Amino acid sequence: MLCPWRTANLGLLLILAVFLVAVNISWPVQMARNAVLCCPPIAFRNLIVITWEIILRGQPSCTKSYRKETNETKETNCTDERITWVSTPDQNSDLQITVAITHDGYYRCIMATPDGNFHRGYHLQVLVTPEVTLFQSRNRTAICKAVAGKPAAQISWIPAGDCASTEQEYWGNGTVTVKSTCHWEGHNVSTVTCHVSHLTGNKSLYVELLPG
Repeated sequence: MLCPWRTANLGLLLILAVFLVAVNISWPVQMARNAVLCCPPIAFRNLIVITWEIILRGQPSCTKSYRKETNETKETNCTDERITWVSTPDQNSDLQITVAITHDGYYRCIMATPDGNFHRGYHLQVLVTPEVTLFQSRNRTAICKAVAGKPAAQISWIPAGDCASTEQEYWGNGTVTVKSTCHWEGHNVSTVTCHVSHLTGNKSLYVELLPG
């Protein structure tokens, strides 16, 4: 997943530099994907220092910085090897993340120049695909589960049945298991479908009901 801010047009870069002094972006990213976070489009010749501030939930803030004058990089409280510079900072200031569930948080690039500081921040929301199961219970009842999704999935049935309240179980890592139980006793229905809607994609399973 790459940055959308690449352009070779110098005039456009100057316009972006003026209007993108401070930008915050909400970005949902699926777990196990590679994400690239971009700094503002400032010409390297104008830079003094590049700093990435990384604030993850429940962890000390991490800082990665690069000083152009001395060609030195520095890290403070940065222990996650899955969060790295894309290349050497003098070649590419972007940040690369092999996304894990622990990477929910706020990431900010600060580019210091003689004309002031330019910021771009990302609120990263890690998405986890739920595991979907469907099975038949007694009395023409079916149970559909979307296990350990992030955020919580939504479950619907085709055709609609007599459904109990949807149950949600929250886990310590931020994922949620959703369970829906429906029955079709007295309905002239032979096959029912559970449809699970989620930000990472939708999935449908069906089951044949035994005669009542």
